[in-house]
Amino acid sequence: MGDLVLEPVRVLSADHLDAVAALEREVVAADGGRLKLEWGTLRSRSGEDVEDLLWWDGDRLVGFLGIYAFGGAFGELGGMVAPAARRRGIGTALVDAALPLCAARGIGKVLLVTPRTTPAGAAFAQARGAVLDHSEHALQLTGPPADGPQDARISLRPMRSDAADGSAVDELLRGAFGAHGPDFSVADDSERSRRLRAETVVAERDGTVVGCLRLTRTDDVAGVYGFAVRPDLQGQGIGRDVLRRTCRQALADGAALVHLEVEVANERALGLYTSLGFAPVSTEDYFLLP
Repeated sequence: MGDLVLEPVRVLSADHLDAVAALEREVVAADGGRLKLEWGTLRSRSGEDVEDLLWWDGDRLVGFLGIYAFGGAFGELGGMVAPAARRRGIGTALVDAALPLCAARGIGKVLLVTPRTTPAGAAFAQARGAVLDHSEHALQLTGPPADGPQDARISLRPMRSDAADGSAVDELLRGAFGAHGPDFSVADDSERSRRLRAETVVAERDGTVVGCLRLTRTDDVAGVYGFAVRPDLQGQGIGRDVLRRTCRQALADGAALVHLEVEVANERALGLYTSLGFAPVSTEDYFLLP
């Protein structure tokens, strides 16, 4: 056994990323499913804060934990421990190291993400006094979305940086996700967003903002986040039309698949996504850490 070392990192090097990818393959081969590691984010850390923790056994990476901050006082922890290195306190040490980093940044609500394919993750969270906050399905679309009508009154465009768009999008996100919804305040022309190829899109009907989403692109994977339609206009086909157009454009631009996540309890949204051709690939539980 080599020396056990905890390495806090502000920016992951190419060697770090290779080691994390190798550990991910090892864990998925043993447990199945997928891990929510947000590779686009890992490859584009700002360098301002320590956001990744690596646990080494000699020159072998056996543990990893990433901090994912989404603005305000909300954040997530996602990581893994090598199967052969479990029950050695590595997961506990990683979380113990991450929580003070979160607190220093004003992140008061910290969720630990655990895949359903690894029951030990839920047991670990509960042993720390965590309680289940919510669960989400991860879904993927790997071909063209199902055909359907297109409303000529609806148009899509990039979000502008003016106060009107900012207010409209904030209202949409609060209506859809509440106080702890996604944060679209990061400018799309920032260096981080350029590396992530991220864009906030607004949907207008007859010139009025009726919906929004965040579209990201990492390699050949497009991601849809924070998809919201005005509550008083839901059920009119707006969401289906907007998402269909977004997926078609992402695939036409070279994406091999489109990824999104939906709360398990949101059966209406899940029905919309699956009707367009999205298929569930995993389910993750989000535990609120004390």
